[in-house]
Parts: sequence; structure tokens; C-alpha cells
Amino acid sequence: MRPGVLTVGAVRAAALLLGLAALGATLHDGLDQPGNALAFGALVALGELARQGAAPGEREPAPLAAAGALAYALLGESAGSPTSHGALQTVAVVTAAGLAGTVPRLARGRGPGPDHLARRVLTVGFAALCFQPLHTSGAVARHLGEGPPYALFLGLLLVLTALCDAVLAALLLRARTGFPYGSLLRDELRALLGIGSAVCATGAVMALGVAAAGLWALPVLAVPLLLTQVSYRRYEAVRTVNRQTIASLARATEVAGCTPPGHAHRVAALSAAVGRELGLSGAELTVLEHAALMHDIGQLSLVDPVEGGATAFLPAEEQRRIALLGGEVVRRTGVPPAVAVIVERQADPYREQPLPARIVRTVNAYDDLTGVAADAGRGTGVGGGPGAALDALERLRLGTARDHHPDVVEGLARVLARGGAAGMTPVLPG
Repeated sequence: MRPGVLTVGAVRAAALLLGLAALGATLHDGLDQPGNALAFGALVALGELARQGAAPGEREPAPLAAAGALAYALLGESAGSPTSHGALQTVAVVTAAGLAGTVPRLARGRGPGPDHLARRVLTVGFAALCFQPLHTSGAVARHLGEGPPYALFLGLLLVLTALCDAVLAALLLRARTGFPYGSLLRDELRALLGIGSAVCATGAVMALGVAAAGLWALPVLAVPLLLTQVSYRRYEAVRTVNRQTIASLARATEVAGCTPPGHAHRVAALSAAVGRELGLSGAELTVLEHAALMHDIGQLSLVDPVEGGATAFLPAEEQRRIALLGGEVVRRTGVPPAVAVIVERQADPYREQPLPARIVRTVNAYDDLTGVAADAGRGTGVGGGPGAALDALERLRLGTARDHHPDVVEGLARVLARGGAAGMTPVLPG
């Protein structure tokens, strides 16, 4: 069994055991302070029901549910009266509420995966185990009181909980994709500066607000996150339109007969995988993917189309001319200038190229060399099978003196050995 499968299984098993133990203990001992449990459980369930859908491979935020769960884990008082629900009841309420909000979405085929649920249980359990025993024993009240030190203590626990979630998320992605853990963790930590910071801050404010004003503070404090979620949906709608526009432009070369069917999308998918392998961040990967989709758009300016659309076999000067034409076209489409730079520099000697341009050049040459398009209709994935892929990698390695950076070629080989992008046949590194 692969180590990645064991990692994912271990995380899920830990979350399942913790959830079952919490539910069992709560059922055995009874629900303490059911009003608080019902209010926070309803908030978590509502947050899951309002979860924003996301494109495959992207985060699917549920800020209201996350903030509500954290607030319940760090709740020490309600309207001035001490709480006593404890860590296990916290996990039980969040688990039950999360399932209640998730099942309707799963029934429609739109719910989050088990990895998300496992992370939610484990991170909330971590926060509750850090806070509730100290609160129940009276240590928090004796040493911190109710002033700024108490608020700072909650903030510190939220930061530690967010780091715990980032580590878990990167670990699960590493197990599933095999990409370097460092770059995955950096992406998760960068995400904490956006919606993650809003979730943590709102969780702390909710805990403090309910402590002072009671449960009536919850709906008031939930409004900012609801507005944030609406804004995020609008932002995602704009991103979707941009992606569709770029995909349509990429198809223009296929419709015009300049490139084989599916070539741009194969190069984009494999370029993104290689970029992740080489440690590019989420924003850099987006630019890389867009540039890879549009890397052949310069062929629309040619009087005589390139035979088979395979620019990798053209003389260096002709490749450079097509790349410059493509960059000029891309600049007129309104996409970020960084995309145009990658398109127009993809034919430069690799020592003069930025890393994304190196990746596009090498992956494009690989797709041309393997002849994927010739076999796409027969469903073989990689043209000629693993043998052709190994031959292509060997030719790319022979071109590392000028055309292809050795690190990019070896990164491509590692990605292909793990199965490559969607639709690619795994090959052994040659």
C-alpha cells in the first residue's frame, strides 16, 4: 500500500475515532447546557449549507461554519455565566452539526469530501482540548482574568489551530498528489492571510461576544462573514468568466486547425502539475496555466499553419517569431501581463527564461514528441504508450544544453511517473 494512502487513512481514522468517542461520551453523559449547543450547532449547520462551491482542486470555503465551530470550542462564558460543556461535547456538537449541514449537499452531489470533514473534527478537537480543560479547572480565570490577556490567549489558540489545519491540509494534499510538502504548506499558510484570518478573528469575537451578551450576539456577529461569503461568490463568478474566456481563446487554435484537438488543455494540465512539483505558489500556478492554455495562439497570425501544430520541431527563430506573435495577441485580450510575458518568452534559451516559460516550453515539446493528439481519439492517453513517453523524455534530456532546463525535465519525469495530469498514462522515469 502506498504511503499516501496510509496517511489519508490515518487522518480519517483519527477523526472518526475522535468523533465517535465524543458522540458516545455525550450520549452517555447527556448534553450539557443544551441551549448553547443548539445555537452553535445551528450556526455550524447553516454555515455548511451555505458553503460556496469551488472548482476541482480549489478550496471550498465555509467561513461561517468554521468560525462557529471555533467559537464554541473557545467558549468560556455565556452572558456572564461559566460554561461547562467540555472538549468532547464540543467535538460531538460540531461533528453532528457538520454532518447535518453536509448530508443535504452530498445528496445533491455537491458536498465536501471526507478530508474536509476529518480536518474540521481534528482542528476543532485541537482547539477544544487546548482551551476547555484549562477553563474548566479555573486556570484561565485565575491567571488571565477577563481583560486583554484573555483575548490575547484566545488569539494565540486560534493561530495555533489555524496552523494545525494548514499542516493537516498540506499533509493530505501531499499524500494525494505527491507534490513537495513545502510548497503545499506555503499555499495553505498564504490562505490564512485571507479568508482564514477573517474566520479566526470572527471566531474569537463570537466567543467574547457571547460571553458578554449571550447567544443573541451570534446572529449579529455572523453577518460580516455572510457578507464576506457573498463577496467571495461574486469574485468566484468573475474568475469563472475569466477562465471560460481563456479556455475559449485556447480552443480558437484548434477550431482554426492550427493545433491538434486537446493539445492546449493537455499542456496546461501537465504544466500546472510540473509547476506544483517545482514549488510554484497558487497565484503563480494560475498564471502558468493560463499561459499554457494560450501558448500556441500566435499560430493564428501565420499565413501557412504549422504541420500538425507541432512548434517544437520548428527552427529556433521561427519558434521565437510565433511566440512573439502570441504574446502580442495575448496582450490584447485583457489577461494579466504576466501571462503574455510567459507566452512570448517560451521560445527563448532556457537560461534567459523565467521558470513558468521553461515549463511551458518543455511540456509543449513533450506533448509534441509523444504525439498525444494522434491517439486521443483511440483513448490511449499518451500517444504510443509508455515507450513513446520514455523516448520523449530522453530527447528532452538530450536538449538540456540549450532548450530545456534539467530541473524542469526531471520534474516532468517525476510527475509522469506518478501518473501525470488527468488522462496521462503513468510511465517509469527513464
